[in-house]
Amino acid sequence: MYRRWWTLAVVCAAKFMLLLDVTIVIVALPDIQHSLHADFTDAQWVIDACSLAVAAVLVTFGSLADRHGRRPSISLSDSLFAVLIGTLLATALRLFRRLSAGLACRAGDV
Repeated sequence: MYRRWWTLAVVCAAKFMLLLDVTIVIVALPDIQHSLHADFTDAQWVIDACSLAVAAVLVTFGSLADRHGRRPSISLSDSLFAVLIGTLLATALRLFRRLSAGLACRAGDV
């Protein structure tokens, strides 16, 4: 019985990460559209590209799950997602540190 609840928790966490990812793309879409000077149809391609990527990964990891089991497949996909999000957060933090260092240097010039 305990194993069923553990499986449900892992699947719910994976679904939450997917919804979080899609929400981030949708929230960032106006800024992406503005920075790329794109119209609505071009911005729609951002969502379509995200959906296509999710579908391609879903098929790939579904095939891996059929060959090697569900547990290694979901562990690998969750780990890959965490690494990619960590990389993005580290890049954003690096950019923020660079910006604050530049502002501090500029403040010293005044």
